Amino acid sequence: MSHSPVSLEIAVTSPAGAIVARDGGADRVELCVGLELGGLTPSQALVETTHETGIPAHALVRCRPGGFVHDRGEVDLMEREVRTVLRSGAAGVVVGALRPDGTLDVDALRRFVDAARSVSATAEVTLHRAIDHAADPVAAAASLADLGFTRVLTSGAAPTALTGAATIARMVEAAGPVQVMAGAGVIPADVPALVATGVAAVHLSAKRPAADSAHAGVPMGGADDGSAHFVTDESVVAAARAALDA
Repeated sequence: MSHSPVSLEIAVTSPAGAIVARDGGADRVELCVGLELGGLTPSQALVETTHETGIPAHALVRCRPGGFVHDRGEVDLMEREVRTVLRSGAAGVVVGALRPDGTLDVDALRRFVDAARSVSATAEVTLHRAIDHAADPVAAAASLADLGFTRVLTSGAAPTALTGAATIARMVEAAGPVQVMAGAGVIPADVPALVATGVAAVHLSAKRPAADSAHAGVPMGGADDGSAHFVTDESVVAAARAALDA
């Protein structure tokens, strides 16, 4: 499904969200759980059910919240998760890892890419926003083609993609054949400025709080007191699609 030279990716946490994204004109979805934590690996059943909606789903593979420096056990786990989500129907995976010095953990990333392609030679592999925490995001983007990545999601190392637009443009130049996708705090009104950077895709969560997201003040053990439950907003997806097609 392709509507324009710049594709639209929506971050979703459910099959229902994938259907909203599909019907609103998204080209694909990024599937995760724990969006309020920055996103974590979805379950096998969630990937399978989302696959059944018909829209290509790229599964985030991130075993925990927090930073992107992972130990051997975590890399081993995520390598297995890469294979699991792809065997469950994901069209691609979204991965990332850094070394303590802020450079890409190329050993871990090669393992993730190799694991993905061992399941499907056509699996797409995206580097997630770990790149925005890299010491030199532009240099990191330049290395991704040799590692076998399809694309990279970035805010240009800024709090939002719009404020990082100048760096995103530099990353587009550096990345060569690797697609650069702008994401972080994106609203439909930002789309024209992001497209002007030369990106291949725009990514947004298009979320709104669910009607039942509150727990009447009863703590549920999390920092947000259990209230962070979001759903995909069909009007935001449609507005982003219209902005890309304008």
